[in-house]
This record gives sequence, C-alpha cells and structure tokens, in this order.
Amino acid sequence: MDGVSASRFAFDAIGTSWEIDTPMPIGAEIRQRVLDLVDRFASVYSRFRDGSLITKIAEAENGGIFTFPPEAAAMFDLYDQLYEATGGAVDPLVGRNLELLGYGRDYSLIPALAQIADHAIRRPKWDRDVVRVGRTIITRQPLVIDLGAVGKGYLVDLTARLLVADGFEDFVVDGSGDMLHRGDNVLDVGLEHPLDPTMVVGVARLRNASICASAVNRRRWGDGLHHVLDARTGIPVSDVIATWVVANDTATADGLATALFFVPASRLTANFSFVRMFADGRAEVSDNFYGEVFT
Repeated sequence: MDGVSASRFAFDAIGTSWEIDTPMPIGAEIRQRVLDLVDRFASVYSRFRDGSLITKIAEAENGGIFTFPPEAAAMFDLYDQLYEATGGAVDPLVGRNLELLGYGRDYSLIPALAQIADHAIRRPKWDRDVVRVGRTIITRQPLVIDLGAVGKGYLVDLTARLLVADGFEDFVVDGSGDMLHRGDNVLDVGLEHPLDPTMVVGVARLRNASICASAVNRRRWGDGLHHVLDARTGIPVSDVIATWVVANDTATADGLATALFFVPASRLTANFSFVRMFADGRAEVSDNFYGEVFT
C-alpha cells in the first residue's frame, strides 16, 4: 500500500493485525472506542472465544433461539445471497468442517480424516438447519457457525462508521488484507503473490471503496490444508488460489472474494470488480478493474 499518514493506530483484532491510517491524530479516546468495538464484536461472533454467542450456539445440546446485535441481519442477508449463488459452497455452518481439519478452538491443526467424509454426508445446511428471522436464528442442534467469509469485512465497515461519526473524512482501515479507503486521493494497493509474499502480481487503485483479498497461503497449517473450504465437501479448494475484489463496502468485497473460489463472476449479482488467480498461473481480470495486473 502506498501512502503516508500523520497518524497510525496498530492493534490486534479477531486474531489478526490491523491498522488505521489517517492524516488526523487518532486520540486516546477514539482508540479506546475502536478497541471496545473490536471486543464487543469478538464477544458475539468469535468461534474461538469462550462465552461468545457463536460458542453458545455450538454448545446448545438441543438448539435454541439466539438473537444477535442489529448489524447481524445484514451479514446474514449477505450469507443468504452467497449461499444461493454458490450452491451451498459458501455456508456459515462450515465451522465444524474447519474443526475436523484441525482449525478449531484447541488449534490442534491435526485433521480428523475418519470423520470428515462422514460429516460431509450428514452436514448441516444453512437453508435447512437454521430458521432465521432478521437477526434472530433458531436451531435444533449444536451448530458451529463460522462467519469468516464476511465477518472481518463487516468489522472493517463498523470501524469506518465509528471514524466517520468522529469526524474523520480521510483514512484507511486495514484489517490484515480487508481494506477500506475514504478520501480524495487514489490509494495504490499491491496484490500480494499467493505463493510468494515478497512479490506482487499487480496493483489496485482504490478510491472511496473497499478491497478484500483471499488466498490459500493465508491461515495454512499443512499440505493442502487452509481456511477456504467448499462447505459441500468439507475439503479446501485447489483450482483457484487467490482472489481480490473491489466493492463499495468491505463486507460485500469479503464475501465475494470467497465466492469467486467456487463460481464465476457471472453468478454473483453485485457491483464489483475483481482479479482471480488459478493454480495453473492464469489470471482472470474483470473489465472494470481499476489497476494493473502483471501476470
């Protein structure tokens, strides 16, 4: 990312490193409000945090009725769209699949191979095993919800709203690859090579928009084991190795970046631009992508 800021606030949020860059000073009170927002978000949506609402749903032996904060309705609406567009490949109930592959609260990082195939046959599905009314969901069994395809992007958007409410007009919120830009100047963002983090495969020129990247080299814990799973099979994807999406908001960009691992852009009804890289080295670039791709 190119650009110089007078004030930089670095912090950790939902397991990754974040930064806010802005020409205006970020005072201690605003910094604390950001940290409080992050903590409230994790206390609801983290599947790694004891006592979170997501954890309570996973531990509810007979299911139950669970009401989320107001912003959850928009997140769930987006998941409805992604689930339908990908034929169930993007499913917030993918959490159990991630646990079986070793990416659970205990961070065993050891796949339970004998259970993966069985779970794929009887796996819960978002459109069958959850009843949703706005921000309230009703379950009948323990379900491991993982909002990784949308949640980090939505937290970036919530952080940006907090900054706007405090009078900030020119800033970048960078949630470890999920990035939102506000301001008059164009921001050049490097597209990290998914196989070599010291290289870039292109540059996106961002202005008053969001960009999200997803790649198989992030959150990787073994040969062929990474966080981008096809919920229908429980197996990590292999044909597509990286995606970048530019959209008006970060939650949408985040969700679409995941969806592009499974379906072509023509299946996704949203206003966005993208770059998609395949395992054989090919790159697909949308006609409306504002930037440059080197490969």
